[in-house]
This record gives sequence, C-alpha cells and structure tokens, in this order.
Amino acid sequence: MPTARDILAAKEAAVHEIAASATVLEATLEMNRHKIGAVVVSDGERIVGIFTERDVLRRVVAELRSPGEVKVAEVMTRKVICCEEDTDLDDISAIMKERRIRHVPVCDGQGKIVGLISIGDINAHYASKQDQTIHFLNDYIYGRA
Repeated sequence: MPTARDILAAKEAAVHEIAASATVLEATLEMNRHKIGAVVVSDGERIVGIFTERDVLRRVVAELRSPGEVKVAEVMTRKVICCEEDTDLDDISAIMKERRIRHVPVCDGQGKIVGLISIGDINAHYASKQDQTIHFLNDYIYGRA
C-alpha cells in the first residue's frame, strides 16, 4: 500500500509555514501566491497550528473581522492532526473523512515537519492508479497484454 512518503515523493517538497504573529491578510496572500489551501503555523521549531481557507471563512469573514488586523494565532486551528511518513494512504484518507479535514502535516520520527498532504494529493494518487488499472484491463481485454 502507498504511504505518506510515496505521496510526498511525487509532489513539491516545500511546506509553506507562517508565524502565528502574522496577520490573516499576510497568510492569505501567501496562500494565494502559492495556490494552496493551507499553511502550517510554526514557532520555528514545531507546529503550533494550521491556517486554512475554512478558518478564513468561519473565523474572519463570517465574523466580519478585518484580515489586516486579526492575527493568525487568533483564528488558526490549534488541534493539528499529523501523521508519520510511513502512515498508509488509506489511513490518512480515513482520518480526513472522519475528522472532516483536508490537510494533514507529515512529520518525521523527531516531530519535524517534512511535508503536507492534501485531499487533492490523495485524489490525484487514486485517479492515477485507476487510470493505470483501466489501461491494463483494456490491454488485457483486447489482447495487447
């Protein structure tokens, strides 16, 4: 079965982080610049939260707060669900479904962040595997295998 390590190997390795002291405006500009839906909030050494598009909608826009004045620390998600590099992809997918989250940071054995897996990464992986299976079955059915 594929693992978090396999997914990270197939995508951009950069993990976009921001300080808790940054404003929501700074965080969203960073997210827009990189075309991502979440940034990890860190204190330089460890994860202290995650800031997502959902946080912007629920805790800033819906409450009519000013993005230029509100700090990420005030509105970020503090309880971050992480996984390790050897976590099975099906387990990560189940966590996302059960917890209704779309991003899971991946940490090494010492707790250092090494990547971030999104629901889009998982969907792309499954779609690629499905395409391979369809191609194989097509070749088998029509005698090209």
